[in-house]
Amino acid sequence: MIEQYTIAATPKYNFPQQTMDLTLPQRFIELSLHSLKHVQNQTFQLNQQTIQQNTTNANNTSQEPLYAIINNTSLKPIPLTPRTEETTIAAVDTSSIKLGETSTGIITAIRGTCIWKKGRNYAYLRIGPFIFHITEENLKDVYRALQAAYFPEQGESQASPNIMQAPVRMANLLEKWLQQTLARTVSNGLILFDGSLTAGTPDTPTSQLKEILNNARAGGNTVLAFSKMTTLRFNGYLITDTLITQKPPCIIAVSNIKPKQPTVLLGEVYVAKLTRGNCTFRLDIDKEQPPEKRIEAVERLIGNDLVTQSYPETLRLAHILCTFTANEVIAMQHFIQQRYRLKIIERPDMHRLLFGPFGKGESHSEAL
Repeated sequence: MIEQYTIAATPKYNFPQQTMDLTLPQRFIELSLHSLKHVQNQTFQLNQQTIQQNTTNANNTSQEPLYAIINNTSLKPIPLTPRTEETTIAAVDTSSIKLGETSTGIITAIRGTCIWKKGRNYAYLRIGPFIFHITEENLKDVYRALQAAYFPEQGESQASPNIMQAPVRMANLLEKWLQQTLARTVSNGLILFDGSLTAGTPDTPTSQLKEILNNARAGGNTVLAFSKMTTLRFNGYLITDTLITQKPPCIIAVSNIKPKQPTVLLGEVYVAKLTRGNCTFRLDIDKEQPPEKRIEAVERLIGNDLVTQSYPETLRLAHILCTFTANEVIAMQHFIQQRYRLKIIERPDMHRLLFGPFGKGESHSEAL
């Protein structure tokens, strides 16, 4: 299965792969194969929660809590008029999932997806899954090697994650590489991120996100980031509740947000309600863009993309295509069990053993 992983565009859409720096995905493949060589003949406890997986949205965990101090009188919705001039829309998302545990570590899979929409056609490039055997012994080397493959400027200043955080942090590296690639290859389009434009965290150094935004701007692109979940509040209320009764499509600008250092916001924050219904989202737009261009970008988005439940279809497809299905999880577990002669064992679930139906299952804090 792993040997089939190649970075190749579908002939129909002819992606501009000649301009892509493939150092990071090649390093992913090398480290994946190297880490699995040392898992031979070990015991293997399958992960029984096959639907448990994490789409990479590390910013959501680091951006909160944020509070905006504004007056109700300043909450004036900005009405939007769809602009239908043809605009390329691209989106990125990644995910990770734990396949099981060995006697020395965990086996995890990571995958990323880019989606393009031009005219009436959607196209995609899916990278992975990359399967890793992560142990306490190789964790630091694997993470630092991936980091150095594409973001050497981060150097040794960024602490390595612990073994349970590693899959999400590694998927986050892949996501940043995909975002950087889109920023350099798409021109005069809209680039959609899952999450926010918050920087200054271990997952998203400020210099790294600034470089991505600078490259996108140089190509005439505007970056928009949608947050599916937020606890950002103003005057004690969830920010996404402010537009429930407003007529769509519209947005509200949210200013006076004071993040705690070293966290910084590289985007202007809006609340977006793009279609009828109760769904609203926090929307971050590159703050280096002029205000009128930010509004124009949202109008081009709703004029070119299919938007349902206030969420763009391009970003929805990126999420769906990077997410692992149950069949894919079973196939990967079967592959590594056969290929590396793993002996499947069944450890008792201590939560269910001790507490029956009241057991909460595994949690990262307890696993630590």
